[in-house]
Amino acid sequence: MATGIYLSAMTSQSGKSLVALGLADSLIKRADRVGFFRPVFNGTVESEDPMVKLMRKNFNLSEKQARGGVSLERCRELLAEGNHEEMSSIAVSVYGEMAEHCDVIIIDGTDLMAHNAATVEFDLNAQFSRDLGVPVIAVVGAQGSSVADINNAVDVARTELHDAKVDVLAIMVNRCAPELVEEVEQSVKRGPSKRPVYVLPEMPEIAQPSVREVVSALDLNTKTIEDEMLDRDIHDIKIAAMTVSNFLAQFEDGDFVIVPGDRTDVMVATLASALSPSFPAPAGMLLTGGFEDTVSPDSVIGSLVERSPFPVFRTDLDTFKSGRAVAGVHGNLSLGQPRKVAAALGEWSRRVDEHELLERLELERPASMTPLRFLHNLIEKARSNRRAIVLPEGQDPRILRASEIIVRRDFCDIVLLGDKKQILEVAQKEGIDLPIAENEGDKGIRIIDLTNNEYAEDFAATYAELRAHKGMTLEGARNRMSDPSYFGTMMVYKGLVDGMVSGAVNTTANTIRPSLEFIKTREGVKVVSSVFLMLMEDRVLVFGDCAVNPNPNSDQLADIAKASAETARQFGVDPKVAMLSYSTGTSGAGADVEQVVEATEKLRESNPNFAFEGPIQFDAASNASIAASKLPDSDVAGQATVFIFPDLNTGNNTYKAVQQTSGAVAVGPVLQGLRKPVNDLSRGCTVEDIVNTVAITAIQAQTL
Repeated sequence: MATGIYLSAMTSQSGKSLVALGLADSLIKRADRVGFFRPVFNGTVESEDPMVKLMRKNFNLSEKQARGGVSLERCRELLAEGNHEEMSSIAVSVYGEMAEHCDVIIIDGTDLMAHNAATVEFDLNAQFSRDLGVPVIAVVGAQGSSVADINNAVDVARTELHDAKVDVLAIMVNRCAPELVEEVEQSVKRGPSKRPVYVLPEMPEIAQPSVREVVSALDLNTKTIEDEMLDRDIHDIKIAAMTVSNFLAQFEDGDFVIVPGDRTDVMVATLASALSPSFPAPAGMLLTGGFEDTVSPDSVIGSLVERSPFPVFRTDLDTFKSGRAVAGVHGNLSLGQPRKVAAALGEWSRRVDEHELLERLELERPASMTPLRFLHNLIEKARSNRRAIVLPEGQDPRILRASEIIVRRDFCDIVLLGDKKQILEVAQKEGIDLPIAENEGDKGIRIIDLTNNEYAEDFAATYAELRAHKGMTLEGARNRMSDPSYFGTMMVYKGLVDGMVSGAVNTTANTIRPSLEFIKTREGVKVVSSVFLMLMEDRVLVFGDCAVNPNPNSDQLADIAKASAETARQFGVDPKVAMLSYSTGTSGAGADVEQVVEATEKLRESNPNFAFEGPIQFDAASNASIAASKLPDSDVAGQATVFIFPDLNTGNNTYKAVQQTSGAVAVGPVLQGLRKPVNDLSRGCTVEDIVNTVAITAIQAQTL
């Protein structure tokens, strides 16, 4: 039977979407199958509802796991008819269908948007929760409220829910003025249960609209606009109805510029400003009033606009109506923009003790590990023992986007290497909001300029000493330390950061070579190796070595097995190690088989604290029925979780074959065996790959 949690807004504009998102993030790490249900959805069909779409996309929910009940239009018709029973009947029916595919379901109630019908909507939410037999998390909006008003609203909410005979799981205050959060937390009454009332602040990162939200609200054409440009935050609106000099005097970074389509002087000035490092860049520009000829692609101005580093849109609306329409757009989470989602989840993790909250529910422990839960657990585990990671490729836009998301998720401290001015120029051009820590100890991203920093001479002296046996001079060491990979690795060596992630621009050799030179392997480790974490549909497997060692000998294979088992444990996988070969047991012979036999024997002699088997074929290691006939008495056969391949050719091709044919997510390569963690990215990596690799590196650093 599925467990349900009902989210009920107690005031209009409560920001309930943040609570839904944060709650789902907490649950996805603790339940096999999470669902999301909106008894009343926006749009004519449930797939149009923004929150349904957001939850499906962000948590990989199927149509059976994220659904709606009745449309808002149909709901109003039924309410007008006084037919509440049909509404509840539909809700109970859909919830019952979802319960067959979910272990826990978040039910997202109505938003109290109709001020003249707030009482009706409250009664409707209360009825739904009673009919579904689920407890309520009440969300009290505190936007613009004083401490006294907030405390009173919480008391009223508690009383109303009690009178409605609703089982209250928790009360949350949302959108509180940041400077009042602590005072509200200390003064708000806990009620009979003595459970904490969680207080979430108003967040500019969410409240500020993005270009994408303006595009959606005004139905603007984005055919020629790169998708990433649409995620820029809009800090303010500037209507350019003045001279260029006066306009530029008021223009600031992140402004959304609204300008008549015939004001080519303002267009050119805005473009010039964006291209100049010392002048502000806009979030976007809207050309009003039509004037297609003025900015047509064939015109001089049009050709400049088409090459603009910021998004430019056109509308037939006049400037006044355009300004009013854009001003009416408010930021929200429903479009699922990664930056806003990251900010919301980061704030949720800071303000809500999810363990305490979910202890109020009786949730069974998950029976399996899904890819989504594994990736969400990475963030939680990295946050539990915070570490600092250096990213040497500080001028790559993907690195900067990932850094912004990491800071917003708030699970790791980030240090970027590179020319600060150039990094900020790239961020400005790409619309990336980098919170910079100006001094050590400040919250935000640190930037270290390789040509002007306090560490260079010390690093060079240390490197010259470490490599003196290779003839390294101090001058040569200074030159090496001008290389970001060497500088970043030295930061790890010196303990100024806990790990390094590189490879978005540099080759694997560039990333690994410095660490082999002076970080070196841990005591007892013979070789640096790698694994891929293969996120299957219902479990996580570990494949090694698929990226570093072309032809490991038997000693190295045994070493790789031990390191891979240790890595598996770090990430919550119980290691059962299969030493792979084209032969199972004594069924085959040959030099390749003998090498695996020797590696298995050396592994046995080292008395490892994990189960292992070898030589064994992949099918016997992974398939229980085949294992029953080939190795019936093995503790590993048929249930292996760690697969050690005999060479790089086999391992690399196998992980890619599994990835491409099964839909598995391959996370890695994760380097192992070093004294301190350094990890490599592929040059085709995505922002999500970088975020995950940073989290993995931070987790490795927790135990080194």
